[in-house]
Amino acid sequence: MQLINIGFGNLVSAEKIIAVVAPDSAPIKRIVQDAKEQGLLIDATYGRKTRSVIIAESQHIILSAINPESIGNRAVVEEDEHNE
Repeated sequence: MQLINIGFGNLVSAEKIIAVVAPDSAPIKRIVQDAKEQGLLIDATYGRKTRSVIIAESQHIILSAINPESIGNRAVVEEDEHNE
């Protein structure tokens, strides 16, 4: 199982991630609000500004203070290290 660091020592299984997106658009804000109401929101920002929203297979929504591009780069680097 490959784990991706999403900041502050928090890890997410790479196999369970559907998308990593920026939180700025109205549809993403609605997704976050709906997840909060349903109890499916995981806030891993430690009180900092949300910079990325991770959508998981289980319909959980994970907030991170790390940029989506950085999370994507970490996933690629960790996958390359895992394959070597």
